[in-house]
Amino acid sequence: MRIAERVARYQTARQVQAAGLYPYFRAIESDQDTLVKMHGRDVLMLGSNNYLGLTSHPKVKEAAIAALRRYGTGCAGSRFLNGTLQIHVECEERLAEYMQKQAVLLFSTGFQANLGAIATLVPRNGYVITDSLDHASIIDGARLSFGKMVKFRHNQASDLERVLCSLGDKPKIVITEGVFSMEGDIVKLPEIFEVCERNGADIILDDAHGIGVLGPMGRGTASHFGLSDQIEVVVGTFSKSLASIGGFVAASEDVIHYLKHNSRALIFSASPPPASVAAVIAALEVIIAEPERQELLWRNTHYLRDGLHSLGLSTGTSETPIIPVEIGDTMLTFQVTAAMHEEGVFINPVVPPAVQPGQTLIRFSVMSTHTLPQLDFALDKMAKIVRRFNLRAGAAHRDSDVSRSHVAGSEDLSSLPVDGAGTGPGLDSAAPD
Repeated sequence: MRIAERVARYQTARQVQAAGLYPYFRAIESDQDTLVKMHGRDVLMLGSNNYLGLTSHPKVKEAAIAALRRYGTGCAGSRFLNGTLQIHVECEERLAEYMQKQAVLLFSTGFQANLGAIATLVPRNGYVITDSLDHASIIDGARLSFGKMVKFRHNQASDLERVLCSLGDKPKIVITEGVFSMEGDIVKLPEIFEVCERNGADIILDDAHGIGVLGPMGRGTASHFGLSDQIEVVVGTFSKSLASIGGFVAASEDVIHYLKHNSRALIFSASPPPASVAAVIAALEVIIAEPERQELLWRNTHYLRDGLHSLGLSTGTSETPIIPVEIGDTMLTFQVTAAMHEEGVFINPVVPPAVQPGQTLIRFSVMSTHTLPQLDFALDKMAKIVRRFNLRAGAAHRDSDVSRSHVAGSEDLSSLPVDGAGTGPGLDSAAPD
C-alpha cells in the first residue's frame, strides 16, 4: 500500500475535528504561565508540566537571552564533534552536583536521553524489563536495544520478582518512571530496588516528572526515598521543572564516558542550543534559592485534589501534581475537555493508546504559581461540568455545591491573582515578549 493511500485511511482524528471536539495542537499566544492567551482570551492553564512556574521567571529568560547573544542560535553539529560549548560543560557540572552523581551527559531532548541510555546500556544478550505503564520513550529505547523486552505489572514489586526469577543469569536492566506521567503515582522504589538487588538486576530511573517535585531541593524520586547512592542511572528532562528543552543522564563517570562514545542518539544528533542550556542553569539556581516554590506546588496539589474529591470525582492513584480524573468513555472525555476549555480552563484528555479502552481520563497538572482563587475557579467550572454531564466516580457519585471559602463564583479570570509566589508577571504582561 502506498503512503498516500495508507494515510488517507486514517480518519479518527478528522472525525473528532468534525465533531468540534478536537483537543490537540491548541495554539497558545503567550508564555506558559498560569494564565495563557488563546484567541486573545485569558485561559487558566492546568495542562502544563511547568511545575515550578519557571518558564516565565525573569532570571531564566534573561539567562537564555544572554546565551543567545554570546553563543548564537545553535551549535551546527553534534556534541561529539563541534557542538560542545563551555555552557554545555557548565550545565553538566551543575546538574551532576544537584543530582549528587559523578557526571551528567546532556541530550537534545528527554526522549533522546531515554533512547540513548537504554539502547546503549542494554547488552545484546540481556533483558530490559519495563513497567507496563512506562513512557513511550522508554518503550522505544528498549525496542532499539539488542536486548529482549519484558514487562511487569504496574508498580508491583512482586510481579517484577516473578519476571526476574524467570530470566535466569543473563544481564537484566529494570527501567521505571519515578512519577508516572498519566496516573500521577510514585514508583515504589524501595521495594523495586530490593527486588533488583536480590535478582542481580540494574535499574534505570526515568525521573522526568520527579525532578523539581519530589525530594529535598527537588532532587527527585531517588532522593525522596533516600536512595540516591543506590540508583546508578537517572534520566531527566528539561521540559518540566527545568523550564527548557532537552534531557540528561546522571550516573557514574564510567557510565557517562561509555555513553559519550557509544550512544548513537548523542553522537548523531545536533547539540542542545545554548539558550536552552542557559535556561536550565538559571532554573537550577532558582530551585535552590527558592525552595518555597516546591512547598507551594504541594499546597496547590493537595488543595486541587481535595476539591475534585469533594465533587465526587476519582483521581485514581495520583500522589503528585499530576491529577487525573477518571472518565471512562473516549468521546465523553473529549466533550469534557472541550467544555472546560469553553469555560476558560485548559486541561488535557488522556485516551487510548495512552490508556486502556474504557479507562480514559482528563488530566490536571498543577503549578506552584497557581493561586488558590485560580484553583477555585477551576473547581467551580468542574462542578458545573459534573452536573452537565452527570459525571460519576463509581456508584458513590454526589453533586457538590462547591461551598469553599475561596470561591467567588467569578466568571472573569482577569480578577484573579496570577502568581502565588508573588514574583511572576501580572495579567497585563501575559502576552509574548
